[in-house]
Amino acid sequence: LANSNDGYLEIETLVTPIDLYDTLYFREDASGHVRLVCHRALGSWGPDGPGPDEVPQGAENLVVRAVELLRQRAGVRAGARLRLVKRIPIAAGLGGGSSDAAAALVAANAGWGLGWSQGQLSRLGSELGSDVPLFLADGPAVCRGRGEQVEPVANLGMLHFVVVRPPAGLSTAEVYKVCRPAREPRRLEPLLRSMVRGDLAEAGRLLFNRLEPAAESLSPWIGRLRRALAETDCLGHLMSGSGTCYFGLCRHARHARRVARRLQASGVGIAFAVRGS
Repeated sequence: LANSNDGYLEIETLVTPIDLYDTLYFREDASGHVRLVCHRALGSWGPDGPGPDEVPQGAENLVVRAVELLRQRAGVRAGARLRLVKRIPIAAGLGGGSSDAAAALVAANAGWGLGWSQGQLSRLGSELGSDVPLFLADGPAVCRGRGEQVEPVANLGMLHFVVVRPPAGLSTAEVYKVCRPAREPRRLEPLLRSMVRGDLAEAGRLLFNRLEPAAESLSPWIGRLRRALAETDCLGHLMSGSGTCYFGLCRHARHARRVARRLQASGVGIAFAVRGS
């Protein structure tokens, strides 16, 4: 993280997709209105996680905002009926809202037969959120600037993680507000080189998140999760994004499933064994 001239914090971060995802259904509606219904997938967040009523379903939802923005810019008169099935925990540092917004742009573009390019959708997405363009890219990427500068990364291989979501979330804006950028930001190159050559043990040792101390000052769950992951045999562990989710880098899928069972049994939250690419 570093300060920028426009008052925003400039970031450099490595992001990889994982197979924990929401599902969005789109249907054209002649009414001219955009309507969204949101459901939580059964068992997705655990008994203590937020319910679907805590996910905004009106004009403040990024899915609705994305569809309305594309509708306005493309001059579409038709409306849309949208159904969102949530599996990605909210306020968790996993990009759930931004990925839903990206999916909404893709769905509306196809459903209305607009034929907009990925580049056009990415530029529109950046107006909704700095990390929306990331979810319109394919595969792992390094994000810079405010997150909107997306550079695809190849040859990272198949990755396996355990992701733990504690009972409480964090506001991204609040975490950034209390974060203090370093005078000499750490670079991603050593981590990228270790991952490209398949040295996951070294990659695990190089994991670093400048937002973690800020998040820990706001939530006791960050320290608790770090201690819980430190007691496992993961190759490395780190807070995801602005938190509160925490992840561990695993050797293979079986390892991730075993660690997930252990963490969930320990009571620190709901744990997912996931695959990245």
